[in-house]
Amino acid sequence: MTDETGLLAGPDGALRCAWHANLPDYLAYHDNEWGRPMAEDTRLFEKICLEGFQSGLSWLTILRKRENFREAFDGFEIDRVAEFTNKDIEHLLGNAGIVRHRGKIVSTINNARRAREMADESGSLAAWFWRFEPGPDERPKVVDVAHMRANPTTPVSVRMSKELKKRGWSFVGPTTVYAFMQAMGLVNDHLEGCKCRQPIEKERKAFKRPR
Repeated sequence: MTDETGLLAGPDGALRCAWHANLPDYLAYHDNEWGRPMAEDTRLFEKICLEGFQSGLSWLTILRKRENFREAFDGFEIDRVAEFTNKDIEHLLGNAGIVRHRGKIVSTINNARRAREMADESGSLAAWFWRFEPGPDERPKVVDVAHMRANPTTPVSVRMSKELKKRGWSFVGPTTVYAFMQAMGLVNDHLEGCKCRQPIEKERKAFKRPR
């Protein structure tokens, strides 16, 4: 990795965004998930909740607990989580496999109820989120390490965050929302020179946006 490029050669010699640090699970996440456009409500809901749990922690910590979270939250099926009770909250607080933060657990249940309302209103949660895909004029001409360091949020992530909060969501600040947008393919923030950037550009062009 160099400060100039923000890229790191993987075990195969190909350059990638350096944040994977050549850790096998992180590298697999970088190559196979991060930035690929997603239109499945359950996965979108899971990701924005896990980004909320990440607040104050690293994504690698959450990634390595993700299967535990999925088991604890019934696969992040929105209708199921929306029906969780105080008894479920207490049970989750005793689960050492997840992040035992009462506020974030309560937030996930609340957000499931809000997500259900938005899906009913918009036809799907995906349709609501994808309305916030930035237009070309809202994207940088070059996605390089300097741009990424200078922009942990964007005007679009600020707008989405405000709208989510207005609808009753919590743990959805602009930085959390932008990390969600990056991961779910609403933007392609693989750096110029990363082996995944162009394949994901092609995937995004072929992707059918939910309406």
